[in-house]
Amino acid sequence: MADRNVPRHHVRPAAGQWCNDPNGPLFHDGRYHLFFQHNPGAPVWGDIHWGHASSPDLVRWTDHGIALAPTPGTRDELGVWSGCAVVDDGVPTAVYTGMDRHDGIGSVMLARAAAPDISAFKAEPEPVVPGPPAGLDLTAFRDPYLFTYEGQRWAVVGAGHRGGLPDVLLYRVDALTDWTYAGSLIDGSDPVAARAAAPATAWECPALLPAGDGRWVLMLSLWIDDITYATAYLAGELRPTPDGGLCFAAASGGVLDHGRDFYAPTALVEGDRTLVWGWSWESRTEAESVAAGWAGCLSHPREIGLHADGSLRVAPARELTALRRTPLRLGEELPQAYEVVLDVAAAQPDTEAELRLGPAVALRVNPTRGTLTLDRSGAPATATHPYRRSDTVTAGAGVTSPGGRLRVFVDGPLIEAFWDERVMLTEKIHPAPAGPLAAEVTQGAGELTVEAWGYGG
Repeated sequence: MADRNVPRHHVRPAAGQWCNDPNGPLFHDGRYHLFFQHNPGAPVWGDIHWGHASSPDLVRWTDHGIALAPTPGTRDELGVWSGCAVVDDGVPTAVYTGMDRHDGIGSVMLARAAAPDISAFKAEPEPVVPGPPAGLDLTAFRDPYLFTYEGQRWAVVGAGHRGGLPDVLLYRVDALTDWTYAGSLIDGSDPVAARAAAPATAWECPALLPAGDGRWVLMLSLWIDDITYATAYLAGELRPTPDGGLCFAAASGGVLDHGRDFYAPTALVEGDRTLVWGWSWESRTEAESVAAGWAGCLSHPREIGLHADGSLRVAPARELTALRRTPLRLGEELPQAYEVVLDVAAAQPDTEAELRLGPAVALRVNPTRGTLTLDRSGAPATATHPYRRSDTVTAGAGVTSPGGRLRVFVDGPLIEAFWDERVMLTEKIHPAPAGPLAAEVTQGAGELTVEAWGYGG
């Protein structure tokens, strides 16, 4: 029997050990390719390589081992850190952070696929951007992400100024080997960013995503003095500047994922949607991860955009319904991996419904308050870095309604919950939930409909 405490349907190194940020998602020659930060030698951060997995359908993933390794004597000798990937003149190409120093300041490097199946990248010997622009006193410079605006390719790089001001730096990319610094896209002095993407001393892993109707979503990972703790988003418009650059006019923003185990998301822009993956770290101690032989995995892909009212739209990728196999009924024992759909229709204000994943874990929704709560008090986190976690977390949807839909995906210890395509919440729970599936109205009055399926494979 499979170990229910290990995710089986999420991207992670087949050999175990360490996994963090997703990198460079691509769709190429009929397959999705997803890369990720990976330490092949231990289930702790360090000696960072790029791991690689691919899939024909976003559901069945094959691990391909290491795609890119540090090269001694070059600008990435201390690690091949996060970045993106593009297809350049028909060749899949990684655009990544090379690290050869210990202060968080990297360079932008290229590595081109050495084989059609992208089983390995060959790094270019010299960086295309050797370091931060002259005159900027930075404590962070890393994580390039490329996007296209009105036919022109641009790149953003995450940054932080000494003194504590986070920033997103902008480059015009006329060719992958020709980058020109174009100033700051947006920094922490912006009033919307100061409310929605703070506190932070640097913004890591910026990703700028088209949301339709001229609107854009900027994803930011909030970093404070070596603490990676949350993700945020800003919604707004791109506007040309008099000097030929761009600025981001933020209109709104907030928390991207309300759980404690989602960070450093990156995206793949497709014709009719944008797919997002994040890194799910562990809610257990480092010693427990070392004993288990693995730490970290990537989330399921999510579709991200904006609702008509300008609020964030988040939904599980539509392909994930293919994981549904055996129907799971209330009162039955939870399998190792499954999906639950709970529809709530409130008959009174302040009605609350509860979905229980065994005796230790519950998810509660209150449609007329617009809240989703995860209660793991029966399986509290043992991790204490950077601080001890609380047993409950509550997310606000920003809107209220008389009802809605909760979709919950569970794969071993990983729980990913989506409320009405407005809130997502990701957490790891060790040990993984076990026991019967249950649902009830715990406050007020209303009707519940529950459908659930065990995963195949």
